[in-house]
Amino acid sequence: MNTVKTLGLMVFMTLLLVFVGAAIGGRGGMVMAFAMAAIMNIGMYWFSDKIVLRMYNAQPVTEAEAPELHGIVRTLVQKAGLPMPKVYIIPDETSNAFATGRNPEHAVVAVTQGIMRILSREELAGVISHELAHIKHRDMLTGTIVATMAGAISMLAQMAQWSMIFGGRRDDDEGGSPIVALVMMIVAPIAAMLVQMAISRAREFEADKGGAQIAGSSSGLANALLKLEKGSQIIPMTDARPATAHMFIVNPLTGGGLMKLFSTHPPIAERVARLNEMSRGQR
Repeated sequence: MNTVKTLGLMVFMTLLLVFVGAAIGGRGGMVMAFAMAAIMNIGMYWFSDKIVLRMYNAQPVTEAEAPELHGIVRTLVQKAGLPMPKVYIIPDETSNAFATGRNPEHAVVAVTQGIMRILSREELAGVISHELAHIKHRDMLTGTIVATMAGAISMLAQMAQWSMIFGGRRDDDEGGSPIVALVMMIVAPIAAMLVQMAISRAREFEADKGGAQIAGSSSGLANALLKLEKGSQIIPMTDARPATAHMFIVNPLTGGGLMKLFSTHPPIAERVARLNEMSRGQR
């Protein structure tokens, strides 16, 4: 169901892009905005691993330097039928982890020092399995496609704003209504952001499910999520960026109210409840 939801949301995002392009920028504006967004996000897709790892000062570790971590990853990739990813450790006492890389052959799994201190071997295996599920599902590609469309919609809205500031649109040539364009300038970027977040949440549920299947049990991941939620609140990630928050297994950005409403992650309680339901089904 999460995969169907993702596909449905991506179709909606595509239709929104077409509608916004026609209402705000016409066909030419839509094509130009989409091309610019595609160039930026394809660059992110190809180089995201290097950018994000450098951003969080993640360091590669060999099997000799981190034998237990490498052993867990190696065992799980064999179960998942994946190539061995590169393994990195983030020198931060907060508790978190992420995976990146444009495909399974160029994947990276990174964990913080803090997560290795508070989790048991079974719980750490659950977390690694979740990240391997992201790699197996090629969620980096999904995120790039969605980000491209969302970026194009935002660019169209900005183009319309500048067009109105410097003399307005030639509606006789382009077609469409200035009122519709004004509404789209406000509503479309918000709608695109909400759809992007909904897709991110759906992929988290799917990675939880896939991770439990790779690990052979859902209890390790469920227990880990509860510990990570508390751990990230006690020691938050001080250099967390909104642009990369969706990559982590738990949201590194702290806050309530609107922060939770616009979170890229579903509530931990709901994720744990789904994992516990899987556990009951496995008995």
